[in-house]
Amino acid sequence: MSRDIFGTRIIAAPMAGGTSTPPFVTAVHEAGGLGFLAAGYKSVAAMLADIRATRESGARFGMNVFVPDPAQLPPSAAAVAELEAYRLQLRPDARRYGVELPPLRLDDDDAWQAKIEALLADPVELVSFTFGLPGADVVHALQRAGSAVLATVTTAAEARQAAEQGVDALVVQHGCAGGHSAAFLPASGDPGSGAPATTAELIATVRSAVALPLVAAGGIMDAAGVDRVLAAGAQAAQLGTALLRTQESGARQLHKDALASPHFTRTALTRAFTGRPARALVNEFVRDHPDAPESYPAVHHLTAPLRAAAAAVGDAERLNLWAGTGWQQARAASVAEVLAGLPG
Repeated sequence: MSRDIFGTRIIAAPMAGGTSTPPFVTAVHEAGGLGFLAAGYKSVAAMLADIRATRESGARFGMNVFVPDPAQLPPSAAAVAELEAYRLQLRPDARRYGVELPPLRLDDDDAWQAKIEALLADPVELVSFTFGLPGADVVHALQRAGSAVLATVTTAAEARQAAEQGVDALVVQHGCAGGHSAAFLPASGDPGSGAPATTAELIATVRSAVALPLVAAGGIMDAAGVDRVLAAGAQAAQLGTALLRTQESGARQLHKDALASPHFTRTALTRAFTGRPARALVNEFVRDHPDAPESYPAVHHLTAPLRAAAAAVGDAERLNLWAGTGWQQARAASVAEVLAGLPG
């Protein structure tokens, strides 16, 4: 496997929930970058449809897959009790929109095995994993099928575990990144004292721990940000929030508008929407539910009708507005315009 498996310095983050569509990934390719589709929250059929549509465009691309957490399938009795308590807390939100909260769903592994089997049967060039490691057997099977495999890590300890499974490269995510933290070791997502202060510092730390190609992710919004992580030892920079407001992005317009609104002044890590720490603009929902349980994806399913209702009525105060710490630099432009001037 070539060490230069990307062919570009710019990668578009896989943003699940409808943002990373085939047209978006194609636009990234046409602008000189490399885009990743997101299998998260999709059925196997929908994942395969995205693959077919992107292939038809002629774009290079990768596919990102969520790794299920065995500790949450099913959650412990204590975790279920916390979920029931959170369900009670959400009743005022449900009444606000006139929706019913669903029963707890405790068995969702995001069709893990079926998605792996589909990617083995119809391989794509690159497969990346988030929320954990897929296991050496899955890594080697995908490599035998012709795919390069990437794992997303947040610390040097996670990077070493990923390297032991034989992955081809690492996506190194700093805590300033928007959306879900990819951390999978205890306390590795904690932004406490001693953690690298910047994405470039985290890259340097991981670079000293493993000898794999690294993709830097978190807070990269412009050419200066790209240059910093490349100088620290990354082979490529991954942009997410910087591309959310683009014309080709599949993000809701309500989300795009919130990123440009002076009403929102900070981001925070929150479990309120999904039960997994994710960085979002601080709105009323984030403030109202600071102690949401750590139970993913059960909380995701519990809040899904609330988020859908908030989006339907244009209520940005109750929507999951994922955003990295550099969100104020995100531009309403085409993908090509945003990527222009970045090292390709």
